[in-house]
Amino acid sequence: MQTICAECGGVFAVENTIHYGNVDVCSGCKPAFMQKLAEGASVKTGEFQYGGFWIRFLALFVDSLISLAANIIIAVAAGFNLMQAIGLQPKGTLTFTYAWAGIVWVLGALYEILMVRQYGATLGKMACGLKVIREDGSPLSLGLSTGRFFAKYLSFLTLYIGFIIAAFDIEKRALHDRICSTRVIRK
Repeated sequence: MQTICAECGGVFAVENTIHYGNVDVCSGCKPAFMQKLAEGASVKTGEFQYGGFWIRFLALFVDSLISLAANIIIAVAAGFNLMQAIGLQPKGTLTFTYAWAGIVWVLGALYEILMVRQYGATLGKMACGLKVIREDGSPLSLGLSTGRFFAKYLSFLTLYIGFIIAAFDIEKRALHDRICSTRVIRK
């Protein structure tokens, strides 16, 4: 079993930490932690502050704007005129349009999967001060990040109810967070 150090935020095995009140502290942080206690400093609780529905909505909106801008830049660089890039004119044959949509989807998927894996957040979440973590506070693996991306489609397919349930959940989890046992926290 693993726990999070209240001082450095690292993830450690429970047997490699000391337990004080409702927090755990790793051996590397123990001297500084004990000094703070001796000086009468308050102890962090070690609990997460979850990202609520509206801040997560804002992060998704920011990510959508970033994605739109990137799609327009890529389309214009690929030789489309601005009207084609924003989708107001056909881009060519139906096959080409589907191929282009597939390319855009793959780029969007890679953006979210790799950003959440590497940094724990997309640019929108970073701008809103949010981070995606596992239930125990550790970062997501590549597989879990990928699974979370695809689980989001269930939230879309349920007429967005999968997102709305985050407003009513005590840990502010959306459907894809429940499926993958992830949490979105404030940094």
